[in-house]
Amino acid sequence: MPASVTLPLIRHELQVLSELVPLEGQRIIELGCGNARLARQLLQVYPTSYVTGLEVDARQHAKNLADPREHLSFVAAGAQDVPFPDASFDLALMLKSLHHVPLHLMDQALGEVARVLRPGGHLYVSEPVYDGPLNEIVRLFNDEGEVRAAAQAAVDRALAQGPWQQLAERRFDMPVHYADFNEFEQRMMRPTFADHALTDELIQCVSVAFAPHCGPQGADFVRPMHVRLLRRMDCAGVTS
Repeated sequence: MPASVTLPLIRHELQVLSELVPLEGQRIIELGCGNARLARQLLQVYPTSYVTGLEVDARQHAKNLADPREHLSFVAAGAQDVPFPDASFDLALMLKSLHHVPLHLMDQALGEVARVLRPGGHLYVSEPVYDGPLNEIVRLFNDEGEVRAAAQAAVDRALAQGPWQQLAERRFDMPVHYADFNEFEQRMMRPTFADHALTDELIQCVSVAFAPHCGPQGADFVRPMHVRLLRRMDCAGVTS
């Protein structure tokens, strides 16, 4: 996409999701749910739906279990091995999570999603784009260029080989705010699910790169996002 193109600024991704798929009374699975923030927002607006969040990070999973809410459940599992029967869900969400699946398991993960979705069900894949000032800072300690490209390639393969039809694509910017470098370090450099092999020298290098973006009110960035909406077809190539 040309650098001159101005993308819409979306503060809450639920806005994009709700424009693309029905959310009332749905059986939803989120693969790699993290803290399940969007799932909790979704259930506030669509209380007749049910969301199951899968998470492989044991520490985050424990936090999720300690903060229950109605119609939201959590399972310790990865996208490559979903512990549910065929056709259990109407909608699957992968929110910045496909690129975290091990490279050799991405195809298997998307195959599992196809298995647990009913024919006519939807897969919403939202991935950060490898671009922008925030990305330039993050890649100093966590370069995701390879895995993000691999995630998009895996979706392409799924479309070519699996029971999928792509219905829509969306590109937009999401605002990201950090009060200071300490908050950036805790949120981005020291996640519970990854070890970025931080050293004092590396932290200092990242701090120097972060400093020009931070003022008295903190640092504000945008994260460019790429959404692809797929529909699961049945074996005959139709959707229901």
